[in-house]
Amino acid sequence: MTSSKGFVLVIILVLVVFLSGAAAIGANVAHGSSADTAMTPEQALNTLMEGNARFVSGNVLHPNQSDEQQAKVVSGQEPFAVVVSCSDSRVPPEIIFDQGIGDIFVVRTAGEVMDNATVGSIEYAVEHLHVPLIVVLGHDDCGAVAAAVNGGTEPGQISYLVNAIKPAVDTAKGMQGDLLSNAINENTKDVVAQLESTQPILHEHVKGGNLLIVPARYHLDTGAVELLGNASQAQNTACDLGTMTSCPVLQ
Repeated sequence: MTSSKGFVLVIILVLVVFLSGAAAIGANVAHGSSADTAMTPEQALNTLMEGNARFVSGNVLHPNQSDEQQAKVVSGQEPFAVVVSCSDSRVPPEIIFDQGIGDIFVVRTAGEVMDNATVGSIEYAVEHLHVPLIVVLGHDDCGAVAAAVNGGTEPGQISYLVNAIKPAVDTAKGMQGDLLSNAINENTKDVVAQLESTQPILHEHVKGGNLLIVPARYHLDTGAVELLGNASQAQNTACDLGTMTSCPVLQ
C-alpha cells in the first residue's frame, strides 16, 4: 500500500512539473521577448494587409482585445508598425487593419501633414520601440487635400495644412486623370519622402534596411487599403518568399 501511494505521489509530481513547464512555455509564446517576436519590415506590412483583408471580407478576428492583453501592455508596448493616417473619422486604423491593443502606433493629422511633434512621435516609435514599418495612409475624398485643390484662403491654422499639401496638388496638375485623386496619392508619397529624408533617425534606419516607409490609400467604398508605388513590390517579394500566410489581391 505504501509503495502504491509513493508511485501515485511521483505521478502527481511529474504532472505538476509538466503542467508548470507547459504554462511557462505558453507564457513565453504569448508575451515573447523583443528578439523573439521582432518582425521584418515586410512581415509587418503583410500582417497589416492580412488584417485589412479580414476587414474587407467581414472575417475580422478582433485580436489582442482581451483582458489578458490589457494587462500585458501595462508593463510596456511593442507595436509592430506605425500608421500615419488622416484624422478623418471614417479612417480608424485599428479597425480597418483588424488590430488590437498595443499592435500599432498611430499618428493622425488632417491630410497626414507632418510637423515637429508628429515626426518626433514617429522617431520615438522607431528609435525606442524598434518599429520596422511606417505606413502613410491617405484616403478617398480627403477634405484637407480637397481644400488645397480648391485653393482660396482658410481661416486659422487650417491654412497651415493647406499650404503643406499644395506641392502635391501642383504635381498632380501635370498628371492625367482626376485632380483630387491624383493629389491624394501624391500627398501621401510626399509625406513618405519627407519621412525617409528626416535626419538623423529615420533616414539612418531606412538606409540600414531595418525600416520600411510605404504609401497607401484607403478606399471608403470597399474598406480596402491599396499599396502605392514600391509598397506593392515589397509585398509581392514577401509573398514570393513565403513570409506571409496569405497574399490578398488588392483592387
